[in-house]
Amino acid sequence: MGGDLTPRDDGEASRWEAYRPASMLDALVDRAVTIPSSTIRKHVDAVRRRNPEASPAQVIQILEKEYLRVVTTTGGAVGAAAAVPAVGTGTGVALTTADVATFFAASSAFSLAVAEVHGVRSDDVARRRALLLASVLGAKGAKDVESAVGGSATAWGKVLLTTMPQGSVRKVNRALANSFLRRQLAKHGTLALGRLVPFGVGAVVGLAGARALGHGVVAQSRRAFGLPPERFAPDDA
Repeated sequence: MGGDLTPRDDGEASRWEAYRPASMLDALVDRAVTIPSSTIRKHVDAVRRRNPEASPAQVIQILEKEYLRVVTTTGGAVGAAAAVPAVGTGTGVALTTADVATFFAASSAFSLAVAEVHGVRSDDVARRRALLLASVLGAKGAKDVESAVGGSATAWGKVLLTTMPQGSVRKVNRALANSFLRRQLAKHGTLALGRLVPFGVGAVVGLAGARALGHGVVAQSRRAFGLPPERFAPDDA
């Protein structure tokens, strides 16, 4: 009877162990890309109201600073909490999961806010998902999208969110998902282990890791959308 509860072989157990975190990360991405466009626009409008003389380029700089502050602060705080000996490994892993969720949500909101400044918006979940995955994957993700764009002179983020055929969007998402689940799981897995060391070191790993990941997303947003427009469109108040 006990045999029914035992995996058939080590290979099956390994596949199951790999599937669980992959599914978790996949679910976190799905949640991150469903932020309402109205919420994104309200935030960009609020930044513009606080900085009425700011150009599109300056508004994007403000958005970049806000984003990096969010992901860096969260990474450091969770790193410190998870490394306190009394917290325990189970709680530490849960805290790290929350940190990854915050990273994906903030990265998605940031990328869509930059798109908004460029006058580009989309409620299409598949297009948003591809944008987020490409942003967090760095140069490899950008190359996958640029390849699907076919050498268009338009920045790949604009094409992805507007005119790329749905068939191409699905193809890009499949390619990005394969790379994402390998690379991001490895990145965040390493960071998670770093947070579970004696207090103090964990905070440093969380802070530095979050900063590095955040700067990577900022760099990809610049590549995705190109130079900011010189001025906002007339209907953007």
